[in-house]
Amino acid sequence: MPIVKTIAIDCRFASTNSGIGRYTRELVSELIKSNECNWKLLVKSVSETWPNRAELIHAPFDHYSLSEQRRLPKLLKSIKADLLFSPHFNVPFFCPIPYVITIHDLILHRYPNQSSVLKRFAYKLLMSRAVRKSKHIITISNFVLNDIAQTYGRNKIKNKTSVIYEGVSDNFYPRSEVEQNDEFFLYVGNAKEHKNVQTLIDAHKQLPDDSPSLVLVCGGTESKRLKINNRVRLISEINDEELPALYSSAKAFVTASLYEGYCLPVTEAQACGCPVIASNQGAIPEVAGDEAKLIEPNIEQFISAMKSPPGPPVNYLSPKWSDTADKTLNVLMKSLDQVG
Repeated sequence: MPIVKTIAIDCRFASTNSGIGRYTRELVSELIKSNECNWKLLVKSVSETWPNRAELIHAPFDHYSLSEQRRLPKLLKSIKADLLFSPHFNVPFFCPIPYVITIHDLILHRYPNQSSVLKRFAYKLLMSRAVRKSKHIITISNFVLNDIAQTYGRNKIKNKTSVIYEGVSDNFYPRSEVEQNDEFFLYVGNAKEHKNVQTLIDAHKQLPDDSPSLVLVCGGTESKRLKINNRVRLISEINDEELPALYSSAKAFVTASLYEGYCLPVTEAQACGCPVIASNQGAIPEVAGDEAKLIEPNIEQFISAMKSPPGPPVNYLSPKWSDTADKTLNVLMKSLDQVG
């Protein structure tokens, strides 16, 4: 009878309200439906809700901390896992077991935002080592794959990189008119430098007074620096159950982002039948497809696009997290075979 191997998954980001948090929650929930191996989930709290087939391991270490670098390797060694899957690049510098990582973007290489010099140095050091030492690298778009190759060299990632797109939760579908509100333009995301949110606000300000308002689902300290007016509504938090109704109501989802490794809100909006106006930067053209209106991320282009928004997507097929999980599981099992 073959020995069943054990895979540990770093699920600490799953407790955060972030893109990586959503990726971790959705992907891992599908992954651990497989009985091809034993699953041990590293979590911030063992009170988190996960399917019973996985063992929860308490790992209360903050990301990018000295505690993480000192204590996480000891924990990984003690649980006797054969492989670590990190749905992020952040792996301990001296990781005691083989690992597979997901790289979502190289954002701090391109847009450091308000990050300190020390944080940028640590980020680049950890990512460089993870690229070199990982058994396999998963990227979420061809754009990110090419960015990694240009930054670290194609030879370093040759034959050990897979592009696996993100999915869309089954909760995202067009809602009935009863669940919808007044029409508005909608942005979902943070307000960091590369998101270019102020361009949306400034463009919307120049629309006629009877135009739909602008709703920003946008939290974090950066959102407090935005210069908004009385035609802009800022919502700091919204749960996943309410978000599909917002997408379904919107005149269009809008984003002027200058860099995206994937841009999950674009796919969520399209799954809800929401038209998309987006910048033609990063992975957005790859992800959005032909039915979105893709433009240069400047005020003039967004004024024009919001005056004449596109219609809803007609032939859109939502990517599924189950497909993402199947492809990821294949990568993990092949990596297990390599380590013996």
